[in-house]
Amino acid sequence: MRFNKVFKQYKNQIQIMELRYYFLILVFTGLLFSASCKGKDNKKNETVTISNHSQKPNIVFIIADDMGIGDLGCYGQQYIQTPNIDKLASTGMKFTNFYAGSTVCAPSRASLMTGQHTGTTHIRGNGEFPLRTKDTIISQILKKRGYTTAMFGKWGLGTETTEGSPEKKGWDYFTGHLHHVDAHFQQPDSLWTIKKGEMAQIATPPNSYANEIFTDKAVGFIENQTKENPFFLYLSFTVPHAELVVPNKYLKLYKNDQGQSIFMPEKAWPSGRHYGKQKYPKAAYAALVTSMDAYIGRVMEVIKSKGFDENTLVVFTSDNGTHIEGGRTIEDVEFFKSSSIYKGVKRDLYEGGIREPFIASWPGKIKAGQTSNHIAAFWDITPTLTELSGAKAPSAKSNGISFVNELFGKGTQKTHKYLYWEFFEGGGKQAVRKNQWKAIRLEVNKNREAPIELYNLAKDPSESKNIADQHPEIVKQMDSIMKIAHTPNPIFSFE
Repeated sequence: MRFNKVFKQYKNQIQIMELRYYFLILVFTGLLFSASCKGKDNKKNETVTISNHSQKPNIVFIIADDMGIGDLGCYGQQYIQTPNIDKLASTGMKFTNFYAGSTVCAPSRASLMTGQHTGTTHIRGNGEFPLRTKDTIISQILKKRGYTTAMFGKWGLGTETTEGSPEKKGWDYFTGHLHHVDAHFQQPDSLWTIKKGEMAQIATPPNSYANEIFTDKAVGFIENQTKENPFFLYLSFTVPHAELVVPNKYLKLYKNDQGQSIFMPEKAWPSGRHYGKQKYPKAAYAALVTSMDAYIGRVMEVIKSKGFDENTLVVFTSDNGTHIEGGRTIEDVEFFKSSSIYKGVKRDLYEGGIREPFIASWPGKIKAGQTSNHIAAFWDITPTLTELSGAKAPSAKSNGISFVNELFGKGTQKTHKYLYWEFFEGGGKQAVRKNQWKAIRLEVNKNREAPIELYNLAKDPSESKNIADQHPEIVKQMDSIMKIAHTPNPIFSFE
């Protein structure tokens, strides 16, 4: 009895001790688990951060000046050599329904930078109208995301004393033209650059070509980058713009053994006019396009040599349709089929003035050899690059829609209800694309209710047959869009 009593007391004490022991174990385990969870959470957050950082692509955005959609081999060109751009298309996605922001350079580039169409954006025509402080552009967005930003070439959105000067709009590096007229000439005596955070004018070497300088700067910039930080390079060429002056090494590609143009007959452009003289305008235009292709080849080589190619999105496009200036004629446009099958050239809102080549290549991310019929425009670029950087979507003031899903072939790609343009030269013009329908209104300055031309691009991509009389209900819809999409502007007004 005594033994049993003692045993029970001892057993109870053991149980109590075991309970205390188990309790201590549980508490200790809980602390360890808690610490472990915090560690895992921190590690998870760190991993996400690192992952997000590693997924930020380098972005190289290359834009031509006044080049038509038909000037590239990958878009059907038969005479002009563009092997590097064609290769870019074969390694990525080629768009067939991509539109510029406008039909001349300044508003088109403003649309690209701000994500707004010309019914909304501040700059709606050529001239020295700078971006404002309140106009947030893609370089500023990417800079906040940790990107090193560089621009070489034509700016045209603010001179050195304005709010739109490059150093005030998110660019770490810049060498190029501030004033759009300076960009008319292929051999300028000076360029602008950022020095110690301010704009400074620098002399160019004798007999140098601006676009070769821009390419050298771009190559040097890429060579100096590391894989630790993403970079955004905006390479804004001034070819094949109107001064048909080009290094001989490219021009001779389009000359025969006698030193004459292979595209004879040629009509020479004389000296003493705004643009430099050119004996062989057709050969020179072809050479300018080929020179740009060679410059792009150099950029692609350095991207690969640095090992950046698998994490770099490369985009190529043009700011508006081909031109008929500086010795180039509409007959030349038709000879090369620079506007492809489309009607119009620069300063037109017909397809030839605004439908542009657009190529996006990113090995391992964008499937090679694709052709996209997705309908998009310059104002979609800022939201697209913003999404790729992991930043929040642009403000509600943006008219753009990201086309990341289209690039990657994932999910459902959102589409526009319509695309809208307005232009204030040549009597004033408005245009709308809605699905297969395209509407044009001319002479808007004289009559805000001027007749609307209507085309079915699915059946008539060349806009050869105005069918407005056959579809009054569609015309009415287009008229309504033109009124809704146009917002008042203190500089550009139809009134």
